[in-house]
Amino acid sequence: MSRSNTEVPVQVTGVLDPRAGAPEQDSTDPVEITWANACQVVGTLDHVAGKWSIGILVSVAEGPIRFTELERAVPGISRRILTMNLRRLERDGLLRRTVYPTVPPKVEYTLTDVARELTASLTGLVRWAERHGPTIAAAREVYDREQAGQE
Repeated sequence: MSRSNTEVPVQVTGVLDPRAGAPEQDSTDPVEITWANACQVVGTLDHVAGKWSIGILVSVAEGPIRFTELERAVPGISRRILTMNLRRLERDGLLRRTVYPTVPPKVEYTLTDVARELTASLTGLVRWAERHGPTIAAAREVYDREQAGQE
């Protein structure tokens, strides 16, 4: 008899870093992570964790920014991809688009409160990646050498 992933809870304990944008949690109060609530997280992260979304959010976090400034701030992004991502982030409630009645129209993008909280969490993730990037790179090298030796 196999168990469904939704039946396998995982407990996570520890004090989260409030500077990372996450609320502090008492180490005696475990968070139960199940497949069911992890799926909700995956669905949300699919929208905000993409290569372009992160670059856009980080660029907009510095303050109000115009489309052409975003184009320059996010290396390698095309106008079409930028437009699609801006619309999606606006639809998700992460960006606010303000159109000023000028000729030509001036459009600025700013983060919503929800996005500001998200960028604080992204900062924590960036810190984690910076701390553990060399460890991961070393583990990959060891793994690749071992795999090459088995062939």
